[in-house]
Formats: sequence, C-alpha cells, structure tokens
Amino acid sequence: MSGDENEPEAKAELAVGADAFTDAGAGLEIAVVGAGAVGATTAYDLAREGADVTLYDKGQIASGSSGRAAGLCYDAYADSLDAEIGVDAIERFRAMSGDETFPFVECPYVWLAREGDDERADAIRGHVTRMQEHGVVALEADADALADRFPSLRTDDVAVAGIAGGAGYTDPTQYTACLAAAASGTGATLAPDTPVEIRHDPPRAVLEDGTEREVDAVVVTAGAHTKRLLADAGISIAMKPYRVQALVASGDLEDPMCYDATDEFYLRPHPAGVLAGDGTERVEADPDDYDRDADPDFAEDLLERVGHRLPGVDLELERAWAGLCTATPDRDPLVGELRDGVYVATGFQGHGFMRSPAIGQRLAEQVLGGDGIDAFDPTRFDGDETFEIVAGMSIDAGADSDSEHH
Repeated sequence: MSGDENEPEAKAELAVGADAFTDAGAGLEIAVVGAGAVGATTAYDLAREGADVTLYDKGQIASGSSGRAAGLCYDAYADSLDAEIGVDAIERFRAMSGDETFPFVECPYVWLAREGDDERADAIRGHVTRMQEHGVVALEADADALADRFPSLRTDDVAVAGIAGGAGYTDPTQYTACLAAAASGTGATLAPDTPVEIRHDPPRAVLEDGTEREVDAVVVTAGAHTKRLLADAGISIAMKPYRVQALVASGDLEDPMCYDATDEFYLRPHPAGVLAGDGTERVEADPDDYDRDADPDFAEDLLERVGHRLPGVDLELERAWAGLCTATPDRDPLVGELRDGVYVATGFQGHGFMRSPAIGQRLAEQVLGGDGIDAFDPTRFDGDETFEIVAGMSIDAGADSDSEHH
C-alpha cells in the first residue's frame, strides 16, 4: 500500500530485553543495500548482534516495493519450510507491534475456489491437510460453514475454502520505518538518498563520488533493483521484476482477508475500507522505468469482482497504484551468500514483506557465520536461466505448496 514516510519511534522492547543483545557481530562492518522491509529487518538484527551496520538506499526508507506492498501476513503454507518461516514471521510481527511501533491487526485469512473449479478446489483440500500436518492452524470449510463464520462474504458460489487462523495485516511502510529506526537506535547508520554500487573480492560499497568502503559483507536487499545492482558488479542472478496492481476503496469490512483463487484477486480490511489487488503482468519490468499508476480499466474491473465477493459493502474507489514483485524459475526466493562476502535476498514472488521478520533474522544469522536456508540458496541457479513469470498469487494443484503470494 502507499504509506507515508514518517518514521515512528521504535520501542526498546523490540529487542525483547537486554539479554537479547550479543556481541556475535562485534568488529564486523556490514553494508546493507536496500532499505525495504527485508533490508531494515536484516540491519536491525545485525546491529543488535554488535555489527557496525550501514543501511543504504538510493531513496527514502520504504520508498520502493515495501511502501507499495499490500500488508497481508499469514502462515498458510503447505510446504514445511515455508510454514516454519511463516509462523516465525507472524510471531515477530505480533511481538514487535504496538501503539508506539506499528499496528498488527489479527484477522483470519480465507482462500477459496468456486463451484466448477474442481482443480483448485482439490488443491485447496490438499493444502489444508498438509498445513495441519505441519502444525499450521488451518481448517477446511464448505459454503455454509464459511457463510456462518464470515457473513460479509458471498458464499453461494463457493466449492471449498481454507481458513487460516495465524494471520493479520499491517502497514508495510510503518513496519519498515520502525525496524530502520530500531536499527538506528541499536547503533546502525541510516543512509537514505545514498545510491551505492557494490563490488566483490573483496566486498565493498562504492559511493557516487567514487569513494569505496571495504566491508566484511555486503547484503543486497534492493528488491526489484537487486538484479541490476549485482549485474553491475559482474554477478548474474535468475530473477525478474514484474508489475502488479492494487487499490483501496471505501467501505466497511472487519474480516476476513480473502483470496479468490478462481477469480485471482485478494482483499483485506484497510483503515480506509478495503484493499484489493491483482493485475499481475507476466513480463519483465524495468525497475527504473515502469508505470507506477494503475492501468485505466484496472480499478473498475477489480471493484466489480470484489463487489461480487462482498455484496453488502458499498465500495467507492479511493486510489489505485502499481508496484513491483520479483520472480525466480522455481518460485522460491534467492536468500544467502552469492559470492564470498556478498549476500542477497530477493525473488519473493510478492511474499517478501510478509516473510521479512523471519527472512531478515535468518539472513543476519548467516552473515554472522550461521547456517543459510538450503532451499533458498541463491547459487542453485547459474544466473542465466530462461523462465516464465508466474503470477505470485495462485493455486497450483500440482505443487507441494499453495503458492499464494502477497
């Protein structure tokens, strides 16, 4: 979502007590490039371990994809690793949120398939079963059960739905600003409006005036710009940015968050009414030259579809916009060490924000010498792979997990 750029003052409780601080990173100088949700979280977790961290961004904090994210947060993953990361992320959202930091509103998450869409209906049933096996709080519901629990939803055309209890939503801009402020309060240096290039062997950050700062590690969390930053350093990655669209409409909706898998759109409550989105473009976008405004017919078409699912909500368009997500050949992100001292986190298919509390924590641990996430190892690709962009939010009946992204 579009958010303001005010940086809320971070509470000391973000560190969960003084004993949460260690000196594991003492003596290490680390440059984090990209001040979105993942970058700000990584910088915070590195700084609280004693590392000398500088968080660079060519714009303001959360001025890129994080500032245009939808803010849905859930742990409804059928894959065991994704479920673990989702649960950890939700727990951190809850623990760090508050009146002085950022809001986290508990809200059930529903994903559904319509009558006649047998493939997606069967996939949802299988997903719910696997989620339950992984300890995720999820249940299957038919149209009547869904109507009883969520009277705001139209359900007479629903074949089956999944309901996840470990879910909620927040303001991505506020979260990112809060984590950046917390990183600063823990000793990190914030460097917005500071474009840098990166180099490796040894790792270093190069400022616009040509000044080079040699560091122990460079962590690139620059969202859609990550591919270009790394390419300029002679490193190729298998990632493509792609454009997505969303809107906010006035209306009265308390719950749930919902993904209509058959009609391929999502919605959630929003302080102004309802936030909804789809509009994925399956072509690679230029992160420096893409249309940030929604397409002319996007809002009218999506509002009609949302109105079908929320028949009792009087919807009126407030604003609409476009942002960027990032895709990989296997739809799993690239997280970890690419070259000696060069780390990356990108390719989240629109799931980057909702996983940022857990991804940032794990990436910081790896930078400080811990284990990485094997399944997300960025070196699993050569970097020159040819692949098609697949919509982030989708139900893939043939996959081991539900691939709902946003």
